[in-house]
Amino acid sequence: MYLYNSATHKKEEFKTHTPGHVEMYTCGPTVYHFAHIGNLRSYIMEDVLEKYLRFAGYDVNRVMNITDVGHLTSDADEGEDKMLKGARREHKTVMEIARYYTDAFFDDCRKLNIKRPDVVQPATGLIDDYIHIVSTLIDKGYAYVAGGNVYFDTSKLDRYYVFNDHKEEDLAVGVREGVEEDTNKRNRNDFVLWFTKSKFEDQALKWDSPWGVGYPGWHIECSGISMKYNGEYLDLHCGGVDNAFPHHTNEIAQSESYLGHPWCTHWTHVAHLNTEDGKMSKSKGEFLTVSLLEEKGYDPLAYRFFCLQSHYRKNLVFTWENLDNAVVAYNKLIARLASTDPKDGTVDEAALTELKEKFSKAMDNDLNTPNGVTVLYDILKAKCSGATKWAAVEAVDEVLGLKLTEKAAAQRAQQAKAASASSGYTVVSEDGEENAEIEALIRQRAEAKKAKNFAEADRIRDELKAQGIEITDVAGGARWKRS
Repeated sequence: MYLYNSATHKKEEFKTHTPGHVEMYTCGPTVYHFAHIGNLRSYIMEDVLEKYLRFAGYDVNRVMNITDVGHLTSDADEGEDKMLKGARREHKTVMEIARYYTDAFFDDCRKLNIKRPDVVQPATGLIDDYIHIVSTLIDKGYAYVAGGNVYFDTSKLDRYYVFNDHKEEDLAVGVREGVEEDTNKRNRNDFVLWFTKSKFEDQALKWDSPWGVGYPGWHIECSGISMKYNGEYLDLHCGGVDNAFPHHTNEIAQSESYLGHPWCTHWTHVAHLNTEDGKMSKSKGEFLTVSLLEEKGYDPLAYRFFCLQSHYRKNLVFTWENLDNAVVAYNKLIARLASTDPKDGTVDEAALTELKEKFSKAMDNDLNTPNGVTVLYDILKAKCSGATKWAAVEAVDEVLGLKLTEKAAAQRAQQAKAASASSGYTVVSEDGEENAEIEALIRQRAEAKKAKNFAEADRIRDELKAQGIEITDVAGGARWKRS
């Protein structure tokens, strides 16, 4: 498996510290507002990556933070606190805001079929860990106290910029238009590890520390959470490309200085979702959410499909026309699978293996989801039994997460009901249960009897009886129940 590594600027073979096991960390949301669909593109692609690693045979421990404190508006650790901004907007406490939007985020993830990470840790839950890391950095000479705050001293590093080759003056943090210079810093690229003095007097969440009452900087949270739950060696760190600098850059600086050895071997960044006017952003005041897509009649999984049609390292342009095109393609996939009989023949294991290997070849090439989606079409065109096609789609969709077999089965059930209604033959459960597979077998039995194929009708009856299903023939159809 080859993945592009943002830290080395090249595609390279993915290797882990422990064979067969992946320690994975993904940056979570700042829960001061709803996630917009641009944010969620990153989580969709990270979900696909995690699921593909499992598909490929890895055991994965995925950890994600919830930023509920200390995330400021600007990259310079200055500006307005996002959590406090949300609390003021809705006249709630910061923790009420955090709980509400954390729940909303995971509800969006459920709609998009994004698996919940193995560990989800709110930043406010590990304050003592951050204090310990900051204290150690001070003791090691990598941090200093100035003006009441604790800063990381970037001048102590041999290399600070990891994800780009820009000149230092082009990346000056805290010395740019609209941002007031922090005169406490020894170097303009130093960043805050712990605040006791900030621009907002009414910061809601504060804790005792050796440097006074205050709160952690944004960057220290991810380092602390990852080291607690992933250990000292991280195999894979993911996030949106906008997190590469300064957030991930600062994570590396403080983590490796604290640990005394290299920390994370592989970094994966997902490109932006743009509108025709540019990058989607909450700061603009208007942004698209999953709920808004639903209000307009879109299935959230159609948006997931839209994202999979583009490579994760390419900027993706969202327009309603582009989404409509994705909806058409997604629905056609479901319809083509629904037109294939899952009971047609048996599963050809050799053919199934070949189709799965074709999918792996696409995904092993830097998680190439567009080619992975193409394999779905290849499966449906393959010269093999319907049972094999359904098994192959189900296996591939464990990774792509589009719920294709589930939706195709529902479509087949609806078509069968419509056909039954038009023919005047009705199948009803005495207990009100709906089971498309059982009802289909009962109809097949009726067709066999109609064709005077009584041996087949008896075989289906015995198959249903073995499942505990009792059938009663009635005028115009049949009734069934579980014995």
